[in-house]
Amino acid sequence: MVVVVAIIGVIVAVSLPSATAGIDSVRLASATGSVASFLNAAVNRTERRQIPMEVVIEPKQNRLSVYSEDPGYTRELKMPDGITIEAVLAGQPVSSEDGERAPFRLLLVPGASTPGIGVQLANQHGSRRIVRLDPMTGFPRVESVTPNSTNNR
Repeated sequence: MVVVVAIIGVIVAVSLPSATAGIDSVRLASATGSVASFLNAAVNRTERRQIPMEVVIEPKQNRLSVYSEDPGYTRELKMPDGITIEAVLAGQPVSSEDGERAPFRLLLVPGASTPGIGVQLANQHGSRRIVRLDPMTGFPRVESVTPNSTNNR
């Protein structure tokens, strides 16, 4: 009986790291889908209501927020545990003088083209994905980042 319990313990110990990596991968996929939906909803609301919207991406607080002129309309999306907003890719550096990751503010204006930005998310195992707003269509798309690819930040 002790031998059987020891064998089961070894099997669990060997398979646990791959199981947690799989869970983190699913969590990253879910978070990128949530960010894409959040940005898409902001772009759609801007066009349908003909009201400017401000999207604030806060890497330090690990959240996205959207604000509108509509009284009481604010939305917030917090990243799940283990997922971080690693960078905002926007053609200009997004950090303050003291090295902190500063909030990035994006103004969506009805009838104007959508700014082409990207939000890079990462999990604890080093996997990364980027959610980019396409400036031509205004729709977000998700890209996987390979470990040896270079990103323009």
